[in-house]
Amino acid sequence: MKLSVVIPARNEEGSILEAIEGIVSALERESIDYEVLVIDDGSTDRTRAIVDELGVGNPAVICRPSHYSGGFGLTVRSGLEKFSGDAVVIMMADKSDDPEDLVVYHRILESGTDCAFGSRFIEGATVSDYPRVKMVVNRAANFFVNTIFRLGYNDTTNAFKGYRREVIETISPLLSKHFNLTVEMPLKAITRGYSFEVVPTSWTNRTVGEAKLAMREMGSRYLFIVLYIWLEYHLSRGDYLKD
Repeated sequence: MKLSVVIPARNEEGSILEAIEGIVSALERESIDYEVLVIDDGSTDRTRAIVDELGVGNPAVICRPSHYSGGFGLTVRSGLEKFSGDAVVIMMADKSDDPEDLVVYHRILESGTDCAFGSRFIEGATVSDYPRVKMVVNRAANFFVNTIFRLGYNDTTNAFKGYRREVIETISPLLSKHFNLTVEMPLKAITRGYSFEVVPTSWTNRTVGEAKLAMREMGSRYLFIVLYIWLEYHLSRGDYLKD
């Protein structure tokens, strides 16, 4: 099974090289067929040049500009329209996600499970230097989502997740233009009947560059997408369930 790794990136010259090298090393060690697809969201630094230089020596590393206007969700959506693998995992350019967890995701997806989800907040997971305010907001948001959907899953908001190709095709079109895409994708997949497995994952706060998530701008957007999917789930009479 070929695995595509989609990485949205904007001005990540300080971390993108190490992020990709870690991914490539882990996947090649396990003899996994892969592509690393970096989607550039209008970077003004050397992000794209660095990826292009890597691609000269490794054609599985590709950089493409987003064909949408700026924004995390739109950048990811651009990548989801271009990936070539049988499954896709979204990873961050800041090295916060562990490539060893990517290998675990591949095994889950290759086994036939539709989605591979990680949690940073279950036994076996590790979290390093998570900002205190963001942690409080994160846990409150995940508690709310888990309560109204009865998921039994406590890390819906994390972008680092994997999906088989047919899942991406079924949950499209995606609506979110911003970080609320991280909630839209797994909730649509779960409520439409796709199987998922949750494993503990590692997360480390970035040490270079600037975080792109502005929490004060995201509250209403997260709430909108959560309630939109909740209404679909309860009012659609199963019209959107997978066949």
